[in-house]
Amino acid sequence: MTTLKARLKDDLNAAIKDRDELRSSTLRLTIAAITKEEVAGKTKRELSEDEVQKVIAKEAKKRREAADAFEQGGRAESAERERAEGVLLDAYLPKQLSDEELDGIVAAAVEEAKAAGAEGPRAMGAVMKIVNPKVAGQAEGGRVAASVKKLLAG
Repeated sequence: MTTLKARLKDDLNAAIKDRDELRSSTLRLTIAAITKEEVAGKTKRELSEDEVQKVIAKEAKKRREAADAFEQGGRAESAERERAEGVLLDAYLPKQLSDEELDGIVAAAVEEAKAAGAEGPRAMGAVMKIVNPKVAGQAEGGRVAASVKKLLAG
């Protein structure tokens, strides 16, 4: 099985051959972010698949945030490009949970936290601890937190 990093490099080479500027520049930046993460710290190391996924997710999130900023600044063309890069990166990530799936996982975690004695707004941390490992890579932290708040308030 090829690693995610190897797949990115293969796809980059294919994009360069196809003269696909959007894909090649996006993949180049993402591979650079992975390499930067590998050399951060005292010793160079190989990232695990999960760590590579986290870097890709972070890059995809940056693209969405940049797209929103460009949109607000009236730069639709730049926003469109950032969005396209985000979509391209999303293809390398696990499928995101739908709101219904996320709410279902959170609801179960709220019940679990209540059973353990955590209730009300203070239960937020306890619920997040239960939910985060279950949804890792499949939902952004902001979405998870919003769902938890909504269900705890309800």
